Amino acid sequence: MIDVLKNHPFFAHKQIESYQLLQNQGHCNENYLLVADGVKYIVRKLLRDDIDRAFEWKVHALVYEQGLTAKPLVFDSQNSFMVFAFLEGEHKSTLGEDALKLLAHAVQKLHSIKIDEKPITLKIEYKSEVVLQAFETIETASKEYVLCHNDLNPQNIFFSNEVKLIDFEYAGVNDRYFDLASVCVEFNLEGELEALFLEIYFEGKGFSVVKLKAYKIIYKRLWEEWFEHNS
Repeated sequence: MIDVLKNHPFFAHKQIESYQLLQNQGHCNENYLLVADGVKYIVRKLLRDDIDRAFEWKVHALVYEQGLTAKPLVFDSQNSFMVFAFLEGEHKSTLGEDALKLLAHAVQKLHSIKIDEKPITLKIEYKSEVVLQAFETIETASKEYVLCHNDLNPQNIFFSNEVKLIDFEYAGVNDRYFDLASVCVEFNLEGELEALFLEIYFEGKGFSVVKLKAYKIIYKRLWEEWFEHNS
């Protein structure tokens, strides 16, 4: 991999000083920190061929235009890697009010991005009675399709004085409540913190607690199955 990078036009005239595997890894890519001419880059070796990487790159570029992610630099489909500018920030497992406000505004901004794609279909193999009822709830609820990240877990969110999002391999058009539910589940938002997050996101215009609860059930079961198949 390093030989491919050294000979790639983007790095050909740069001095690569270091190249190391990052400690925290995702399930769909190998992530490396590369330093060239004193500048840090993130290199993602793409591991799965069942993901539309061209669409992922397109979404990443759109999100970057809104200031919500790292600058995309290289997409080499032949050699299956992407290069991005390095992001400063930290991951958080719990959120205070300030971080919660930043995240609510970031998700709101993400959902404002326009993209002409059909909504994705949420596929769950085993549907308990609770999951079936959740699907019935969202089927009868109004549809609010937007560009969703669809994997807003803490490892895909960087906090500094602003919020940046990464890893858009599962991005697609979905109901906004799927992303909202994922944040509530992943950060264990309940009671006042959950209400605050949604109040900020919806700018005080009200939201559906019933619909959110249904999507939380679906989100949990969807990722349980994902990890069962990919662990």
